Amino acid sequence: MRRKVAAGNWKMNGLRADLAELATLAALPPADCDIILCPPATLIAAMAAHSGQIRIGAQDCAVAASGAFTGDLSAEMLADAGAGAIITGHSERRALHGETSDLVRQKALAAHRAGLVAIICIGETEAQRDAGQALAVNGDQLAASVPDSAGAADTYEPVWAIGTGRTASLADIAEMHAFLRAELVSRFGAATGNAMRILYGGSVKPGNAAEIFGTANVDGGLVGGASMKAADFAAIIKAAG
Repeated sequence: MRRKVAAGNWKMNGLRADLAELATLAALPPADCDIILCPPATLIAAMAAHSGQIRIGAQDCAVAASGAFTGDLSAEMLADAGAGAIITGHSERRALHGETSDLVRQKALAAHRAGLVAIICIGETEAQRDAGQALAVNGDQLAASVPDSAGAADTYEPVWAIGTGRTASLADIAEMHAFLRAELVSRFGAATGNAMRILYGGSVKPGNAAEIFGTANVDGGLVGGASMKAADFAAIIKAAG
């Protein structure tokens, strides 16, 4: 049985005043799921010091472990600050920063090198889905983005649903997650492929989390805005655990 994951991505939001939201979440009773919260890098150390059952993650990392890369943060630095996970390949990084699947794979390898969980993101755009290319796009991204050392968490994000309030239908979610599971089993074998967790990442909210998480092969979610509000994220954690 795969243990579900409730992961939150604060994106470029959050100041020290928002640490109160973490305090509320850290005080929750023990959850029957893994909880990961990825704030901006400026808050990782402060959050990690008081996170309780919550694993603190980062939203990105550099490929190199160190060197002349002004402004970059290595996976080792993020681990030293208290991070236990790293999001790689989020659709916003792919679209706004031109990140390729090969670069995403290298960043996932960097996360593994530092002993961190890599949350590897893939997903199709609305135009690609409308053109009937969703399975092909995600299959290609999965193959190119996930390194041979993978074994922790993958995230399917229908890009057209992120930040729009739109959510894929349960039938669409089930179809895609079944496809991704089959691809992972084909590549890694039944034992590893069936143990890897696939998270849904398109507009998860307290009102729809339970039915999404109850869909076959959905092992939790990567949550955006709702993860910044302790009450909302607590409801999603409850749905996962």
